[in-house]
Amino acid sequence: MPRPRLRRCVSGIPKATYFKPQGAPLRDLPEIRLSVEGLEALRLADVEGLTAEVAAAHMGVSRHTFGRVLAEARGNVARALTTGSALRIEGGDYALAKDADADGDAANKDAP
Repeated sequence: MPRPRLRRCVSGIPKATYFKPQGAPLRDLPEIRLSVEGLEALRLADVEGLTAEVAAAHMGVSRHTFGRVLAEARGNVARALTTGSALRIEGGDYALAKDADADGDAANKDAP
C-alpha cells in the first residue's frame, strides 16, 4: 500500500486561474491543467530564483519531490504555450503557508 501523499505548502491562492491565447473563445480551446503546487514550484524556482533545496523546504517536500512537481509544471506550461491551449490553474494536494506548523509540514485540513 502506498504512503499517503503529503500536502505541499503554498504561499497563497492564485489571483488568476485561467490563461488563454488572445482572440480565441475559451469554450473553443483545449484545456491543460496546472496544479496550484505546480504554480508555486514555478514561482519559487523561476520567479524567486531559489535553489531546489531551499524551494523544497518552503513547500515542505523533499528535493526530489520538488523537482518532479517543477518538471510537470514546466511541461504543462510549455504544452499550453506551444499548442495554443488554455491553461487552467486548479487542484492538487496543498495547504496554505499560514496553515503550516513550525517544521514546515503542511497541516492536515481534514483532521478534526
